[in-house]
Amino acid sequence: MRNEERIVKAVAAALEREKQVNLHNSPLQLEFDAGVLAMEGEVEHIMAKKRALEVAAAIPGVASIVDRIHLSPAEAMADGEIRERVCKALLAEEMLGSCAIWAIVKGKPEVVREAEQGLDGSIDVEVADGIVILNGAVSNLTAKRLAGVLAWWVPGSRDVVNGIEEVPTEEDTADEVIDAVRLVLEKDPFVNASQVKVSCTNDWVTLEGLVKNESVRRLAEADAWYVFGVDGVTNRLQVEA
Repeated sequence: MRNEERIVKAVAAALEREKQVNLHNSPLQLEFDAGVLAMEGEVEHIMAKKRALEVAAAIPGVASIVDRIHLSPAEAMADGEIRERVCKALLAEEMLGSCAIWAIVKGKPEVVREAEQGLDGSIDVEVADGIVILNGAVSNLTAKRLAGVLAWWVPGSRDVVNGIEEVPTEEDTADEVIDAVRLVLEKDPFVNASQVKVSCTNDWVTLEGLVKNESVRRLAEADAWYVFGVDGVTNRLQVEA
């Protein structure tokens, strides 16, 4: 058996064992060449996407991954509607109130919020085949992370590519990640953030506490996964009896 075939089989076997990934309902195409693994397909939720990537990256011989895994949209939307709703969410967010917002339509920028004097930063929003692409620059990592989560929360989004830069560049820390996850949980109207304790070690987030039901438990975990820079989530949230 060729080395490429052996690694693909090893990745597929590891994905079969991963509880968050259901290859029978959401099959993934795997191609491997010269240390690069290409993964393509559509999965049900963010946990499946992130765990699939992590599991594959842990296989010896996989040096890098081309990520073409997208989510099944919660609601069918045209790219224009997704773009409009992402822009609306960014406009409504107080933390991003000092940012200019531009919609990229057919490759051309259209102003959503003018870059007036006193505005700090700029965010470009482009959508292609349900994939939201964010570019531009903001003044801190938390703003970058929040913009990405707001894009993920639009029901039609199949993926979010967060290319926003923070200027000046900030050193990322566990406290920065914790603050961002806490902020996102506070923004989520379906989650009572006061019930969730957040900790982080080496970009791996742990959630603990007591929540209302299983739906809230999964929503809180998804929120943590949506945060840019989070490499893993351990969900120790318990459901009220």
